[in-house]
Amino acid sequence: MPFSLQGIGVSRGYAIGRTYLLQRNQLEITEYTIPEAIVEDEVQRFLGSLDIARRQLRDIRVRIPATSSRDVAAFIDTHLLMLEDATLTEAPIKLIRARRCNAEWALKIQRDSLVQVFEQMDDPYLRTRKDDVEHVVRRVQRILVAEDPTYLNDPDYAELATSRLEGRIIVADDLTPADTILMQHQGVLAFVTEYGGPLSHTAILARSLGIPAVVGARSARAYLGHDEPVIIDGRNGVILVGLDERILRYYRHRQKEERRELRELSKLKGKPAVTRDGVTIGLQANIELPEDAASVREVAADGIGLYRTEFLFMNRSDAPDEEEHLASYLHVIKTLEGSPITIRTADLGADKQVDGGRGGPVCTNPALGLRAIRLCLKDLGMFRPQLRAILRASAHGPVRMMIPMLCSVQEVFQVLRLVAETKQELRERGLAFDEHLPVGGMIEIPAAAVCADLFARYLDFLSIGTNDLIQYTLAIDRVDDEVNYLYDPLHPAVLTLIHNTIRAGHKANIPVSLCGEMAGDPRYTRLLLGLGLTQFSMHPTGLLEIKRVIQNSNVAELSEAVRHLLRATDAEKYAAALKGIAQN
Repeated sequence: MPFSLQGIGVSRGYAIGRTYLLQRNQLEITEYTIPEAIVEDEVQRFLGSLDIARRQLRDIRVRIPATSSRDVAAFIDTHLLMLEDATLTEAPIKLIRARRCNAEWALKIQRDSLVQVFEQMDDPYLRTRKDDVEHVVRRVQRILVAEDPTYLNDPDYAELATSRLEGRIIVADDLTPADTILMQHQGVLAFVTEYGGPLSHTAILARSLGIPAVVGARSARAYLGHDEPVIIDGRNGVILVGLDERILRYYRHRQKEERRELRELSKLKGKPAVTRDGVTIGLQANIELPEDAASVREVAADGIGLYRTEFLFMNRSDAPDEEEHLASYLHVIKTLEGSPITIRTADLGADKQVDGGRGGPVCTNPALGLRAIRLCLKDLGMFRPQLRAILRASAHGPVRMMIPMLCSVQEVFQVLRLVAETKQELRERGLAFDEHLPVGGMIEIPAAAVCADLFARYLDFLSIGTNDLIQYTLAIDRVDDEVNYLYDPLHPAVLTLIHNTIRAGHKANIPVSLCGEMAGDPRYTRLLLGLGLTQFSMHPTGLLEIKRVIQNSNVAELSEAVRHLLRATDAEKYAAALKGIAQN
């Protein structure tokens, strides 16, 4: 009897194959107090496990083929850096010595502490980086509990390296970057995980490798048998089970159509994004790490509309200095060879213990607390080095600076005053910078969207961050499974705020872009065009599909349709207007 399971589709495409259930035993961590006489021996046992973990990861690192996605190597490098970080290497040793707890227990205590901090973060990208902590700690714990922990005795590696995975669909609770490396050249067709979200490791790597993937499919292993034929719909997050010939025939046809579509999309690389009625649309990309800039170049984007800089503050106890900031920015500038780059100043949450901030108590509600520009203006010791680095980088290429989470015009005045002071400081140091560095702001708080015309008077550009704008407008946490069904980009209030911001930019004759998830979702492209948006910024993998929609759209017709939508007075008319825009 056919049935389906639902998860989150994170990497487009269809896969038809048999399952391989990756069942890993849960680690049993014994907690006990050790005698004082062997405390230092326990410290050495812990240090030895770290050394073995490093050697395991370095061995995996050298196995990565040159043709592999850069994201794969970047995640392994991140895990290697974490094995050098004091929060995972020194803190457990202090616990062993102070509390005489065994190494496994000390590491578990520290892991729980770090994970709790990450879970308090509002930014979904930063929140999912707790996976890094979990994966690294699990590797070290496996070494500690092994009876004979040697360099080659990596249970995860042994299972995957010796299994026949060609043509298989991997079903697991979660997958590590190391797992992905071992699988990518064994002919794995798709991934299904019970945990994870759109920004999880599995999602990012699946998109980079072009492998269909569904994450967040809770209890998938309870419903799926080993070696069971299934179909994976990576676009819609569906797992089909109990296949018959009719279903198979349909999805084989969809696979052919998907391959044809990808070939057609590849032909759009480098071609202008111009609508049927001659409106040129700017398509830029969002990046998380300097290495991501190569993906931006590969799809011939118009530049970077959002360069998140939070990675510089992660996995460390101190804040990055001016030179560290500058080096990362120059790497991106050099990679893109003259394309514009928009650097967002640090958008960090309320708790800074693991991401290089200045510390302080954990906020009860970090989404509404001391974060982003609020934190930067309070902690100038953290903010000024970034300002200096952004200005210095502007001497080497077309750089713009963007301020996150603006709420009041007073914050703009404070930032502009700091920028002026920083420019004077650089002049006195004899360092070059762009005297006319554009400074813009993110409109992601409803108050800012309502008053967008005020911000437009003092800023050089605006960028709409729909991820936060939607959750603040609708008062829901988009990563909370209990309420995320209320997360609705098409809510009339959300569209009104987007429209108001775009109009404010047009009136002030400054550019307005949109860099939230809506920008990279083809379901919303025509709606955004009708609202007057002419600049999109998205994950590089979605750019060509958005370009195709743009080339098949007529802005004049869409603008008229959106006017009718915004005037709709009842739900039925509103729904009909939305449907008409999508089909325009």
